[in-house]
Amino acid sequence: MTLALRLAQQGKNVTLFEAAKSPGGLASAWQLGDLLWDRHYHVTLFSDRCLRALLSELGLEDSLQWRKARTGFFVDSKLHSLSNAMEFLQFPPLSLVEKLRLGATILRASRIRDPKFLERLSVEDWLNRWSGRAVTKKIWLPLLRAKLGDAYRDASAAFIGATIARMYAARRTGGKTELFGYVPGGYARVLERFEQVLCRLGVQLRLGEPVRAISPSAEGELEVELRSVRSERFKHVVVTTAAPLAAAMCPALSAEEKRRLEAIEYQGIICASLLLKNSLSPFYITNIVDNGFPYTGVIEMSSFVDKGHFANRALVYLPKYLPPDSPYFSMSDEQIRQDFVSALERMYAQFKREDVLCFQVSRVKYLLPIPTINYSASIPGSTTSVSGLHLVNSSQIVDGTLNVNETVRLAEMAAERFAAPASQHGSHSQEVCHELVATTS
Repeated sequence: MTLALRLAQQGKNVTLFEAAKSPGGLASAWQLGDLLWDRHYHVTLFSDRCLRALLSELGLEDSLQWRKARTGFFVDSKLHSLSNAMEFLQFPPLSLVEKLRLGATILRASRIRDPKFLERLSVEDWLNRWSGRAVTKKIWLPLLRAKLGDAYRDASAAFIGATIARMYAARRTGGKTELFGYVPGGYARVLERFEQVLCRLGVQLRLGEPVRAISPSAEGELEVELRSVRSERFKHVVVTTAAPLAAAMCPALSAEEKRRLEAIEYQGIICASLLLKNSLSPFYITNIVDNGFPYTGVIEMSSFVDKGHFANRALVYLPKYLPPDSPYFSMSDEQIRQDFVSALERMYAQFKREDVLCFQVSRVKYLLPIPTINYSASIPGSTTSVSGLHLVNSSQIVDGTLNVNETVRLAEMAAERFAAPASQHGSHSQEVCHELVATTS
């Protein structure tokens, strides 16, 4: 959507195809009973300059609400707060020496300015070196497995560097207080305003229109084949889907381009949204170190979002990161509900399954590209061997983590590359330049 906005502002005619019936992709909203809120959990940080600039352009930045957020750890069957320096020093699972090494690791990672240096190193080797094997085993490896599964063995240290850098960015300079922001109404409000702005600029939003294939036509244009019987032609196409989906969608790509796209490792996610009668804890995020839980963390949005937005109920997300071929994706919502709710009963003594007012499951098979060793040298570029066909997707994020700000920043950089002097295009009245942003949910 950001790319469509910038291309339209450059004077191009833009059509945006979206497979889902609503816009936004991973940032889309959905209905939880009588509540309309985000399908996945999102926060805005003070350091999210690209996102905040976009929100300002949409007239929404002034409505951002900023709140403190607390962090918990569930380890050895107990819930611990780890939200400030004193709680860190009192954290029972680690000795004083181990805490010092853990702190030194975080400080070291936060000061690295060259992510390519970390790309050359295994994340496990780098953490063993700085934190020691005991801390890595007790803390880091459970967290890495929670996010990356067994694929953590393939990940470079750039992953932990980017994660820690974003964590540090949540703290305002000087105060060292974590502040998270949200727009009242969530991304439903943001996307509604975004749609209005795009429509005013003449962007055609084609929702519920999956793209089957994109191929060169005999006349030198690109033919976009839709799932329906229709096909349409454009001079330029920008594909923003995950890399493996882009490879399947664009059969005219070279064998090497397809190989690069298909070689990118992804983690998927099953994310349950729960509307509860009561809160589970005061923590925004609870990291789970213990084994035996079907989800990889507990995110309680209502711990920092004013509960008035949720009619004084609690909104909780239970994510489970897993590979795209995991059998979990074929499990029914009811099976997942039984597993997840039973685990909540083990974690929280006060929780009762009758507290669950609504339970819905989101499934995304290609969510998070895994930054492997020397990752930036292997990712595909945005320009392809097919004239007029471009790729812009999350696999091209090489110095950050997957979040809305990085996605917007990626689009802004792509838009700058697509911009060209008017003399190279002719006047707008003489040559109509159609751009397609093809996305899937």
